[in-house]
Amino acid sequence: MYCKLVLVLAVMLSHGSVWAESIGVSSKGADIFKKCQACHQVGEGAKNRVGPQLNNIFGRTAGGLPGAKYSKSMIQAGEAGLVWNNETLNSFIENPKRLIAKTRMSFRGLRKENDRENLLLYLSEFSKDDTKIKVLKKFTKNNDHSVDPSILSIVGDSEYGEYLASECKACHQNSGANVGIPGINAWPTKDFVIVMHAYKQKQKPHPVMQMMAGRLSNEEIAALAVYFKDLE
Repeated sequence: MYCKLVLVLAVMLSHGSVWAESIGVSSKGADIFKKCQACHQVGEGAKNRVGPQLNNIFGRTAGGLPGAKYSKSMIQAGEAGLVWNNETLNSFIENPKRLIAKTRMSFRGLRKENDRENLLLYLSEFSKDDTKIKVLKKFTKNNDHSVDPSILSIVGDSEYGEYLASECKACHQNSGANVGIPGINAWPTKDFVIVMHAYKQKQKPHPVMQMMAGRLSNEEIAALAVYFKDLE
């Protein structure tokens, strides 16, 4: 009990008035959850419906709740290591089919970050004791995506970038068109590097991009940045 109290006080001191404003915000999430009630239940006695019940959703493996009906793609995502947490839930709720293209969930998503925060805070009420603090920290963390100047100064190899770009082009269109997934052609190299390192450091929430960026070295990111800068 003492440790929990110390943790709560630490978060309150580090986030100041933000904590005070957010402590009751999960009540707004209850209103937002009404959009989910046709398929999901949460709270005492919650059962699987069209979608799984959402008690203790944080920390659950995607497609892994016994008795719930899932798409093959959801089950495969769980088998590949997708676990529901602040980052993955935030991304899924924003645009379900962007994260799992063939999900059975027909919900179009919540585009406003504040709505997603409120919903996750509400769902955290039905998970482990410290989940709410983790959700709050996720939405109040420093959003400064600065990159060390030594990384920005790396001169990338365009030919090597072209070799690496095949995985990028599996999602981003060769034409650079913003259809479904935003185009990345002709980006300034600095912007490209900053965004990729934000994913690499998990400062930006898309789980797939976090995984892809996490595999790349600083030199490889610089090479991709140079390659895509010169594409029209």
